Amino acid sequence: MEIAPPPPPQPRPRPPFIYINIPPNRIASYQHRGLAPSIVAARHSHSLVPTAKIRERDPMKMEGGRTPTASALLSLLVAAAFLLGAAHGKVHYYDFVLREKNYTRLCSTKSMLVVNDSFPGPVIRVQKGDTVFVNVHNQGDYGITIHWHGVKQPRNPWSDGPEYITQCPILPGTNFTYEVIFSKEEGTLWWHAHSDWTRSSVHGAIVIHPGEGTSYPYPTPDDEEVIVLGSWYEADVNQEVAEDLVTGADTPRSISYVINGQPGDFANCSRNSTYRRVVDYGKTYLVRIVNADMNAELFLAIAEHNMTVVGMDGNYVKPVTVDFIMISPGQTMDVLVTMNQTPGHYYIAIRQYDSARPDVTDYDKTNATAIFMYSGNYTTPASPVFPHSLPTYEDFIAADTFLGKLRSLASAEHPVDVPMNVTKKMYISVEMNQILCPNESCEGINGNRLSSSLNNISFVNPSTDVLLAYYRNLSGYYTPDFPNWPPTMFNFTASDLPFNTTVPIQATKVMVLEYDEEVEITFQGTEVLNASENHPMHVHGYSFYVMGSGYGNFDNETDPLTYNYVDPLEVTTIGVPKNGWVTIRFKANNPGVWFWHCHLDRHLSWGMSTAMIVKNGGTPETSLRSPPPNMPPCQASFVTYLEPFDDQTDQIKLFSN
Repeated sequence: MEIAPPPPPQPRPRPPFIYINIPPNRIASYQHRGLAPSIVAARHSHSLVPTAKIRERDPMKMEGGRTPTASALLSLLVAAAFLLGAAHGKVHYYDFVLREKNYTRLCSTKSMLVVNDSFPGPVIRVQKGDTVFVNVHNQGDYGITIHWHGVKQPRNPWSDGPEYITQCPILPGTNFTYEVIFSKEEGTLWWHAHSDWTRSSVHGAIVIHPGEGTSYPYPTPDDEEVIVLGSWYEADVNQEVAEDLVTGADTPRSISYVINGQPGDFANCSRNSTYRRVVDYGKTYLVRIVNADMNAELFLAIAEHNMTVVGMDGNYVKPVTVDFIMISPGQTMDVLVTMNQTPGHYYIAIRQYDSARPDVTDYDKTNATAIFMYSGNYTTPASPVFPHSLPTYEDFIAADTFLGKLRSLASAEHPVDVPMNVTKKMYISVEMNQILCPNESCEGINGNRLSSSLNNISFVNPSTDVLLAYYRNLSGYYTPDFPNWPPTMFNFTASDLPFNTTVPIQATKVMVLEYDEEVEITFQGTEVLNASENHPMHVHGYSFYVMGSGYGNFDNETDPLTYNYVDPLEVTTIGVPKNGWVTIRFKANNPGVWFWHCHLDRHLSWGMSTAMIVKNGGTPETSLRSPPPNMPPCQASFVTYLEPFDDQTDQIKLFSN
């Protein structure tokens, strides 16, 4: 059963300022760059409690003096209240303990936040229709949220996880239990932090097996393997991003990609730790691939072995055999690999697919590797075989050719249900922008601050999450007027566009949809600031059908004639082509507040996002559920966080946005 909602609280005033501690050398650094301390804000302090006091607490104590065990029991009682109404399959319980741990990669050691002392984090394994309760204990130094990427969470955005969209961060020394409800999903999804760039180290796979009494729509594989692709940064990436958001500079580049946490044989000091998997000749493996990288689309190939793509983003696709794949951040793919080559060692290799303009060459050019090693008696090769089929960094023809092969399975057991009576159409321009700085005093393009937008709206996080403000009918936190069209129409893909196209409006504008509306959105790539590239757009709480895509400006008379109504790809993340368009459709039948954003985190940090409110349907079964108790409290939304606040000697009053 559901818990009755509490009486509406009085709107909380926005905090006029916060206090954070910045060492004198950092203050001098910002003053040297012409930045007044009043523009520096902190995103992860989330409390006026000094960090030193937090660290003095027993690390096993939670808020209110409870131990994790007592807290877990409380969470189980809360979970039990929902079981009768929510659980249709099995119920699983996980504990995620977040804390700092030292890792050595590329000849140096750093500390970073991870889950259960592992990088990547633990795999969640369920069957279709199951429910999972995950009790997240934050033993780190700053607030965090967790998102269950690709899980639709019917009527339950309270556990979806994006910071300041559906919840506020789980504060240090506290815990929160997520209820993760699986419905139609089948295949591979993933979970990750959804606050700042913490997901670079806080992420893991979700494996969803077929439900009871059903099987795969292809021969059952002999075994499976999870491959998580990620990024490695030299220093504290959150601190670097924080500084860049203050100064307006570009965000940091990774120094290596990793496969299951390891850079592989071609990286310094890494050969002995390369990820290896022993395989048996003649067996077929279901390889579940997650792109958890922060900012790069990636090519992947396995030396001398073909892959048959059978799933994507928790949905089945028509089997297609390829010798490489291209996978965007946020996407997952399931591929079948038959071990049918001469026994030996074979590299799995990844490298970036770069779609930015050719003169931008400062991207991560590493080739990360793992190894499939055949079992049995044979002479160990001097070096594994490298995949000759791996495309080069800027091979857009290879990327487009691969993506053009993907179609939904569209079988009797796994049908498509394309919305055919569209009641709402939107045309959304996807743009890189700049925020003007006085006297060109910032470190971004033209002396300004780098930014990005959708329909010229650069999204600003509110101080209370949008979901709570919507549910409690609180005013002043967002406006329901995200535009259906760009403010001005122009040749979006032309070079050297005029200045007035480059400066967005900073606001918290959301789109509002009626329940059961059938929605068509065309995302239009742009050449604003001569900075076009692919943009992997991701929606929370839904999947959608990819009706069509192409290059140039969308033509609303001729381009719809090319739509695929038979077997369009059903996904949760799709790339908007560089200087091109993509059209998607979905039915708005999951009430709540759901996030739309580019899954390149640098663009998300700059504002390439919005939220989508889907109204209730008029019955309890078609309405947003009541919030669970113990939602993390909201305190303030900050631009960024700067330091582990362990220096209590220097305190500056900083005004919040």
